[in-house]
Amino acid sequence: MFVWNVLDWGNYMKFSQEMKRKIIQIAAFGYSNTYLHNFANGQLYKGQWKQFCNPGLNCYSCPAARLSCPIGAMQAVSGSVNFNISFYAMGFILAAGVLFGRAICGFVCPFGLIQELLYKVPFPKRKLWKGFTYIKYILLVLFVLIFPAACTNELGMGAPAFCEYICPAGTLEGGIPLLAAHPELRKTIGTLFSLKACILIATLAGCLAVCRFFCKVMCPLGAIYGILNKISVYHMEADKDNCISCGKCRDICPMDVNPVENPGSAECIRCGKCAANCPEQVLFLRFRHR
Repeated sequence: MFVWNVLDWGNYMKFSQEMKRKIIQIAAFGYSNTYLHNFANGQLYKGQWKQFCNPGLNCYSCPAARLSCPIGAMQAVSGSVNFNISFYAMGFILAAGVLFGRAICGFVCPFGLIQELLYKVPFPKRKLWKGFTYIKYILLVLFVLIFPAACTNELGMGAPAFCEYICPAGTLEGGIPLLAAHPELRKTIGTLFSLKACILIATLAGCLAVCRFFCKVMCPLGAIYGILNKISVYHMEADKDNCISCGKCRDICPMDVNPVENPGSAECIRCGKCAANCPEQVLFLRFRHR
């Protein structure tokens, strides 16, 4: 009876931890996409809340979006005539990253929730080659930081390169709903949209086969938060001395991290699954002490 109670309590704790995270994810998704009625008429919310950035990835052009996308905000200003990087957008991302690291990806990113739901669809599952995780850093440097400032038109204006040429979240959340609501826009579809549609299809297929495929491979925002994971106030600690090397934490990690060996990994989204499944309770997620 005692053994059953212990196992039952352990299962309850696992369920409780994941249920809390899902509630936070759904609440964050709902707050980020308040204006669902805009899908019917294809209008965008442009009120005062659009001056503020969403901590997670959520397209500015999504009809339901309340907040701006931080990656889009960075590109829009870094590609301006004066080539100034937005101190607000960059400062907001850095502040959020220093406080929470990639816990933002695990708890409040709207596109992160979409990816997790896609992964639940019955589909052959695969493990991702680690080398692919470095692609997001290349995209960050080239398409978010360099191209918007370096590739400009005759007026000195640069394009938001990542949003314009790559971002599958923008195609899914903004491009497709706007095309569906505005028949006149369908006549303007060209090679660029076809390319982005192919990127979206490949990304969705990747998300069906690999948990959080976009987070691991393509997200420049996740790349920034990942860099800050090692110094973030909210962090993971591992008591290696009491670890029994059972491998349960590594096997259940959706980001393919070994949290005992590398608790500050740039890939860790602080979802807490490893800590909840650790039989010896050697993993801890908490805010740093002074």
